[in-house]
Amino acid sequence: MKKLVIATRRSQLALWQSEYVKAELQKHYPHLEIQLQEFVTKGDKILDVPLAKIGGKGLFTKELEVAMLNGEAHLAVHSLKDVPTQFEDGLTLAAVTKRFDPRDALLSNKYQTIEELPQGAVIGTTSLRRRMAIKLLRPDIQLKDLRGNINTRIAKLNAGEYDAIILAATGVQKLKIENEVKYFTPIDTDTMIPSMGQATLGIETTTNEEIIKLVSVLNDRNAHIESTIERGFVDTLQGGCQVPIGVKATILDEKNIKVQAIVGMPDGSETISDEIVENIDNFETIGQNLAQAFIKKGATELLKRAEAVAFK
Repeated sequence: MKKLVIATRRSQLALWQSEYVKAELQKHYPHLEIQLQEFVTKGDKILDVPLAKIGGKGLFTKELEVAMLNGEAHLAVHSLKDVPTQFEDGLTLAAVTKRFDPRDALLSNKYQTIEELPQGAVIGTTSLRRRMAIKLLRPDIQLKDLRGNINTRIAKLNAGEYDAIILAATGVQKLKIENEVKYFTPIDTDTMIPSMGQATLGIETTTNEEIIKLVSVLNDRNAHIESTIERGFVDTLQGGCQVPIGVKATILDEKNIKVQAIVGMPDGSETISDEIVENIDNFETIGQNLAQAFIKKGATELLKRAEAVAFK
């Protein structure tokens, strides 16, 4: 192969991620021509409606997948948290890169932590998972929808529309824009459990064996193990962006891996949560087994009710 085409969204963060993968691939294949082909997805166009209301996170991947299936591109780079657990025929998750900072972060020009926010303060987030976590911490907080790319969201904060906003820490760090607000405070995963695959890049390709082999050099063992557990948990629960689910696997040492998980109602009124430590050798089934334990505790019915009330 002489030329590789990466399908990418046009947002600043998406371009950073695609350029990062391009640079990493060229370390292994210095003579390979790698080109970025930009696309606008449905998720980029619809900015006034919560994602869960219009189909979920797959809205950011569809156009890129069509391009690959049509032969216009060979691979696409996604934030793994945006990648559905099931793929269309002809497509696969060929590699996951090393994990960056998996935490969520509070951004504010007045308050450093969620605890410091005054009674009735307004936090911007459209994520059902983050809404649930905030309500568990501070039931008095008012939640206001927040859409748009990272720069747009920070601009809305700086315009005074919110007392604080919640974003994935990694996106802000990659773009080096922490200083655009007074306070940038990552939130411990014990306090706010991230979404599956958060801070990991997923490389989606066609099922062409040559392409899969080519990008497999970027597959990170630890990220692969952690994301396999997290995606297995969400897939077994048949949940996605339309329901509040947090799950984070953390490798502790060569033998043990910790998994934190929570599901519940968007307002935090009901939740099921657990934290376990398992043998890392069983990573391919840990997520599914934990999800089955949640299902026995009523997770399926709880998530159905959560989806029914979301954004009403």
